[in-house]
Amino acid sequence: MKEFFAFVRKEFLHIFRDRRTLLVLIGLPAVLIVLFGFAISTEIRNVNIGYMSPDDDVHIDRLMDKICRSDYFTYSGRYLSEREADDAMRRGEADVVLMFGDDFMSRLYSSEGAEVSVVADAVNPNNASMEVMYLTGIITDYFREDIMMAASLQAMQDQSPVSAAIAPAGSLTPNLRMLYNPQLKSSYNFVPGIMGLILMLICSLMTSVSIVREKETGSMEVLLVSPVKPINIIVAKMLPYFVISCAVLINILLLTVFVLKVPVAGSFFWMILVSVIYIILSLGIGMLVSSLVRTQIIATLICGMIFLVPVMMFSGMLYPIESMPVALQWFAQTIPAKWFIEAMRKIMIEGVPVQYVAKEILVMTGMAVVIFAAAVVKFNDKLD
Repeated sequence: MKEFFAFVRKEFLHIFRDRRTLLVLIGLPAVLIVLFGFAISTEIRNVNIGYMSPDDDVHIDRLMDKICRSDYFTYSGRYLSEREADDAMRRGEADVVLMFGDDFMSRLYSSEGAEVSVVADAVNPNNASMEVMYLTGIITDYFREDIMMAASLQAMQDQSPVSAAIAPAGSLTPNLRMLYNPQLKSSYNFVPGIMGLILMLICSLMTSVSIVREKETGSMEVLLVSPVKPINIIVAKMLPYFVISCAVLINILLLTVFVLKVPVAGSFFWMILVSVIYIILSLGIGMLVSSLVRTQIIATLICGMIFLVPVMMFSGMLYPIESMPVALQWFAQTIPAKWFIEAMRKIMIEGVPVQYVAKEILVMTGMAVVIFAAAVVKFNDKLD
């Protein structure tokens, strides 16, 4: 047992002497969590918006003023024809244009009603759909609350024929609610995903490189002839990275709560427990990689590149798994980060009890057992 703790101490000293390793272990998580939380966002901001109206109308001007007072849109100008609006979009001056027809307000007050055309640049379809959704909500609220309410009040006061025609006899207003993330902040979605990415990279990459480095330098053979069992040597080399990964996890959570202002709705205990299971699983992946390769370069490429793409593309971090083809949906089930991200979103953002993430916990635990067993068997085969 004394020799085991000596190996652990040696590995800690080696990590603290290597400033580049410390920079990766401590600096990379902070940079990534801040980058994904602030710089990379799916929220639309400063969308250039113009409008086309042949007539001057104070209500249209008020509507445009209300739209441009929001953080989402920036006023780009008024156009007198569809050709002018199309030219503005081609030049990149406008991303979306509202098109009002002739005598818009007169038609709005009539029994026929009026229409507003929302023309968006759909080169980026995700942005275009969000722009149309935001504008539809603002326009609907404006004409329902500002104009129709004023018309109804006027109709009750003087019972004039015009006001009575304006005031609706009855209407059905949809009541929309956004649960768990009413502000639609992208950081709520990115934080669990970037946690899964960071922990996977640090645990698997650092562990695999550390063990393979011993093979390259020839010191692994020296360690194996020591009184300590081979499996204890591997565990001793993994233990420091487990401790550092837990410290990184705490650092990420502090940045999430106090810098990104993402509330933790669920239990901290279960959130930490799920993260610890994922850390152990990632360490096992690094151990398995180290038993399969002989050079640090190959270990770095496998953990840093081959694991990076599946985690980002097939874990639900950036793209919904449900939108993928069936074959890729099945492939996504084999990605450990997918189960971790789902569990963290449920606990952290939705605040659900632990029984609702029992499936994710059992899957990650099963993966950890299988991967560790495969790594130990492969490692022993290499010794034989």
